[in-house]
Amino acid sequence: MASSVFWLLAPPGVAALGAGVVCGRIPGLTARQRDMCRAAPDAMVAIGEGVRLGTIECQAQFRHHRWNCTAIGNSNVFGHVVVVGSREAAYTYAAASAGAAWSVAAACARGNVSACGCDPRRPRAPPAGWSWGGCSADVRFATRLARRFLDAREVEGDARSLMNLHNNRAGRKAVKATLRTECKCHGVSGSCTMKTCWRTLAPFRAVGDALMRQYARARPVMLVGRRLVLRASARGHGHRPREPRRQDLVYLDESPNYCERDLAKGSLGTHGRRCNRTAKGTGSCDILCCGRGYNTHQYTRTWQCRCKFHWCCHVTCDTCSERTEEYTCK
Repeated sequence: MASSVFWLLAPPGVAALGAGVVCGRIPGLTARQRDMCRAAPDAMVAIGEGVRLGTIECQAQFRHHRWNCTAIGNSNVFGHVVVVGSREAAYTYAAASAGAAWSVAAACARGNVSACGCDPRRPRAPPAGWSWGGCSADVRFATRLARRFLDAREVEGDARSLMNLHNNRAGRKAVKATLRTECKCHGVSGSCTMKTCWRTLAPFRAVGDALMRQYARARPVMLVGRRLVLRASARGHGHRPREPRRQDLVYLDESPNYCERDLAKGSLGTHGRRCNRTAKGTGSCDILCCGRGYNTHQYTRTWQCRCKFHWCCHVTCDTCSERTEEYTCK
């Protein structure tokens, strides 16, 4: 596993050397994904880095929640990681898909992927006084490649597979929705008689924040025929079944409370988790510890302080100390 991940995240030239061998050894890949890996190993490096980026962002966003984006079940880079089809699973898949698209677009702009570069398209006619130029992020190519690779896993056609596909797409749309326009002025003596503008990726934290807002209003769905539709509770009683919006995160199952360890439901529990005794809401000991209470740990740290140099030639210091407390859930 470790060597396979190395090849995915290695520099493109290194990865390409053993692509035929390594792509066949990466766990969790379907036959179609292996073919794509062999055909474009430099792009697979970017996708692997993007999936890792999505995981890091998920962990940062949920660091104070009862569920803190801990991978449960298959620990492979490209495997299913959240067992229950919950809103947490929705965020996980969306973040991984967004990370893949974002990372590929960034790699294209740097020239690390041979099949792409800057986006040659211009979204609209520029206003007077400025023009499109520079290197716009080729999000169209990146989202198409991320879709082909990550969606290739979802071949079952069941409700969970359709849920994953929908959230994969929502993640990619978040990358496109957070694109920014940057401009540079041109002119004599610092004047701005002409502006050259291009479309650039927002920091991935902005994508993670956008997905977190979608997570907060994720929509419950159910399978009707071969498509997902909103549950009656989400669309209102008496209304016709309708599909969720493409940018929505969707889930099939209600989330467990994540208080106790239950691997069958994807929960490690919160026993031993650090909490904030004085906080209110997420991360507080009251919520994180699920009413079980918390343990208090006291620590004393000492160090040399207020040091003075005396001529000539020695230094004298005082000894300072600080007493701190840490709280962990029972």
